[in-house]
Amino acid sequence: MLRQRIRSRTSPLAFVGRALVVLLALGLIWGGVAFALLALKVDAGTVNDITGYRSVYDFLTGLGPGDFDGTTRLILGLVGLTALLLFGYLAWKEIPRPYLARRDLNLARDERGDVVVEPRAIERLAEASALRQRGVSAASGRYGGDDLSVDVSVRRTNQPAQILHGVHSAVYEALEAHGLPTVPVNVTLAGYKQKTGRELR
Repeated sequence: MLRQRIRSRTSPLAFVGRALVVLLALGLIWGGVAFALLALKVDAGTVNDITGYRSVYDFLTGLGPGDFDGTTRLILGLVGLTALLLFGYLAWKEIPRPYLARRDLNLARDERGDVVVEPRAIERLAEASALRQRGVSAASGRYGGDDLSVDVSVRRTNQPAQILHGVHSAVYEALEAHGLPTVPVNVTLAGYKQKTGRELR
């Protein structure tokens, strides 16, 4: 059986974010080249002609409060706010969103066709088997191809280990009874639920 893989869904806007990262990298390279040339004692005028670092520095340091009137400050403020929102949104889109690449389980193939079981059917079988065990209040299954994970919540009891063991055995037996692959079954205690009312089981 092929192993399931974790894929990463990315937004088309992520490419815009990567383009900005490339521009930032080029800017850092530009600055690094200037520093390297100065460290090698290349003439400062020659370095400025190549990179323009000194001209940019002189321009920025020459700016004063009188160079910005109210309209200019307003425009710069709006530009800064827009840049903050835009770059923040692009950074959010850059975050990978992993998901399990699930596929149908092919049980058999002959001249009449294929016998296919969807992952959700296997999960429902595991959940139903777990809920039939005494003390289990909720169950959630996740079939990953190589294993089957079952998260269970139990009523407050002093025997959680026995309940989890019973769920593991029940799920494993259900897989065998239905002719499904007996993949490793991982049972996890997800929480406790306070018992309310009379329990009929």
